[in-house]
Formats: sequence, C-alpha cells, structure tokens
Amino acid sequence: MRILSAVLLASMATVAHAEDSRFDDVMKRGALRVCTPGDYKPFSLAKGDTAFEGLDVDLVQAMAKSLGVEVRFVKTSWPKLMDDFVDKCDVAVGGISVTTDRQKRAFFTAPYMVNGKAPITKCENVSRFQTVADIDKPTVTVIENPGGSNERFARANFKQAKIVIFSDNTTIFDEIVKGNADVMISESVETIVQAKARPGLCAVNPDRPLQYGEMAWLVPRGDATFKAWVDQWLHLAKASGEYDRTVALWLK
Repeated sequence: MRILSAVLLASMATVAHAEDSRFDDVMKRGALRVCTPGDYKPFSLAKGDTAFEGLDVDLVQAMAKSLGVEVRFVKTSWPKLMDDFVDKCDVAVGGISVTTDRQKRAFFTAPYMVNGKAPITKCENVSRFQTVADIDKPTVTVIENPGGSNERFARANFKQAKIVIFSDNTTIFDEIVKGNADVMISESVETIVQAKARPGLCAVNPDRPLQYGEMAWLVPRGDATFKAWVDQWLHLAKASGEYDRTVALWLK
C-alpha cells in the first residue's frame, strides 16, 4: 500500500507539474514574453523602445510563429536580466552566456552556439594581447560592459590591468578605436562581427578563445515541459537548416 501510495503521489505531482507549465500559459495568452537587453550585436539590438533585430530575435520570432503566438519583447539590461526574466518573461534571449550562477534561478535551453571569450583590440596591438598574462599588466586598460559574463571574466582574470566599465554596449568598441581603452573581452563571434564593422579593430584568435563558452536561452526554472518544447524546436531548426540560414544572415 505504501508503495502504491507513493506511485500515485508521484503520478499526481507529474500531472500537476505538466498542467502548471508555462507552455500552456503562453498558448492561452497568445503571446510569448521575451526579455532581451538589446545591446549585443549580432544577437539582439534594440531599434527603438519595442523593436529589435538580430540572430536571436529572428529565431525566437520563428519559434513563436510555430506556436501561433505573437512576441512581446521586454527590454532589460545585463545587471537586471535575471530579475526581469523571473518577474516578467517566459524566455530570455540576446547572446546570453551559460553560467552556473544564472542556472541557480532559471533553466537554460540546450546551447545553440558554442564559442568563448576572446580579446578585441586595435589591429596594431594584436601581437601584444595574445594571452591573459599579456593583458593583465598595469599599463593595460580593459573595457567591459556592466553586469554580464564579460565583466565577470575580466574581474576574475585581470588583477593588475585597469578595468573600466562602460554602460553603452553599442558604442563600447568605439572607445578602443579612440584610444580610451586598449582591449575588450567578449564572445569570439562578437569580436569577429565588430572587427568587420569597425576598420582598425581586430579580433584576437577568435578560433582559439581564452575560455570555452556556450550560448543558450533562459526558460523558467523547474518547467521541464516548456524547456523540452523549446529544446525540440531549436533541434528541428538546426536539422532543417533554418538555424544555419539565420546565422549566415547575421554573421556574413
């Protein structure tokens, strides 16, 4: 009897959990609420207060379309990302690095991109900044955006270099061009995009990053049903070629 009772309770808990899934809330609402900082090209870039563009933006809109719902974007910032996601959103996108710290408050989808941290600097200085040790010197100024994994990497690895925090992630690379900073650490894919966009800047060994990294979307913690659906959609998008076409559009 005790075993039977335990099985019944487990079954009831499983059913209740499935019924409480955010998946059903999204379908009833007719809208997928998507948090994004909107300052991280090529993943998500704000074009006004409610319009966004980028690789992640295209993908999440395609996912919402397959659900038959609209997307409602919620602009956030890197320091407020986790609080805003938990309070206001169903999914968070925009070039979000997978970290165990974020995993404390949310689930990550299966990673859709593998990359890592790489430096970007003036092309004339590429040979100077090949390693963490090359960068971590009192004469070097490292610039980072606040609240994200870039800042955390810098503070964890650079004990002698000067670290400057610059709040505008859309113009931060211009500070290197102007000579106000020597180097920035970011995801390798972003260093490639920004180097193409800004003559004079070069990505440093983006194919051999300083640290392994993955990117994924945030979904509600504990909601296995919703996570499974999003993971399945991402898997099929890759299998069908939709993912590769989207990536090619933004990384060309």
